Amino acid sequence: MYAVIKTGGKQYRVSANDTLRVEKVAGDAGATVEFTEVLMVGGEGAPKIGTPFLSGAKVTAEVVLQGRADKVIAFKKRRRKNSRRKRGHRQELTTVKIRDIIG
Repeated sequence: MYAVIKTGGKQYRVSANDTLRVEKVAGDAGATVEFTEVLMVGGEGAPKIGTPFLSGAKVTAEVVLQGRADKVIAFKKRRRKNSRRKRGHRQELTTVKIRDIIG
């Protein structure tokens, strides 16, 4: 059984015991989180597709780790003007392990 969930502005195809990194979700390591924005559930038989979300469907997951991604550097340089700008960004990420899909 698998599901398509939406979190952090992105969509993920998940099934039980999958581990994935999503944008920061509140909760300490070991806490249980629920994703209620389920777009689709498939597996046995015909898939169920929501408009846009399935009512009553949810995916439960366990927070494994709170962390940050690698630094991304945005560097702009304009020639002949000695003009340059350097910015860095590190995205906050949460590693979750999918426990159960309730559809």
